[in-house]
Amino acid sequence: MKATKAASDKSTSPQKHSVSYTLWDNTKQLFIAVILALLIKSSVVEAYKIPTASMEDTLLIGDFLLANKFIYGARIWPTNWRLPAIHNPERGDVVIFIYPVDGQTKYIKRCVGVPGDTILIKDKMLYVNGQIFPNPPYSKFESSVIEPRGRDGRDSKDNWGPYIVPPKGYFMMGDNRDNSADSRYWGPVPEDLVLGKAILVHWSWDDSQFQSPAVDLKDPLSVPSMFVYNARHFFQKVRWDRLFGMIH
Repeated sequence: MKATKAASDKSTSPQKHSVSYTLWDNTKQLFIAVILALLIKSSVVEAYKIPTASMEDTLLIGDFLLANKFIYGARIWPTNWRLPAIHNPERGDVVIFIYPVDGQTKYIKRCVGVPGDTILIKDKMLYVNGQIFPNPPYSKFESSVIEPRGRDGRDSKDNWGPYIVPPKGYFMMGDNRDNSADSRYWGPVPEDLVLGKAILVHWSWDDSQFQSPAVDLKDPLSVPSMFVYNARHFFQKVRWDRLFGMIH
């Protein structure tokens, strides 16, 4: 009886350990993980890399940061629906948004004006609603020379406005005021192009002093050479003091 029962159990047990079952189970788990990752990326947090110097010295070229997309009302992937915002962008927020001119490039600037605000720049000093807007702690001006208005009264980067921010628009400026293409040049950012608030630098890679060798697709050895070079100078190229620094 015992032998018969054992044989019966063996013949009727589910094939949990079969190759097909294992592959299917792993596929399902991978699929769920990918969907969750996409949902989190599209609606909660997303990683960005700083490619230009327009936000120096608040953010540096080679900084990798995380942005909170939930706070301004995240889009639900794969639709264009948006969740209710906790609050809209506020003056002083460092904001990720879609560049209004081409509708696809991701930009990062500081919000200095919200709907209804009057923006005026006089001799490099920013005024919002008639009050001086304090320069952020790590902002800078690369030149002490003040660019006057044109003879016809045309705005310059150092003497600009006054300008009233329209409804559902946000006035953005780079912290590196003399080296930033921002709302002074292409206008306010519409509310529906706002993506998230920058919150944290999670990685920072300095390629200025030990510049990585160029990769040439015609030279198959250029890729391993680049990896070897970066490995040799890894500790010099990581900006250790910037890791996990909050963005203000």
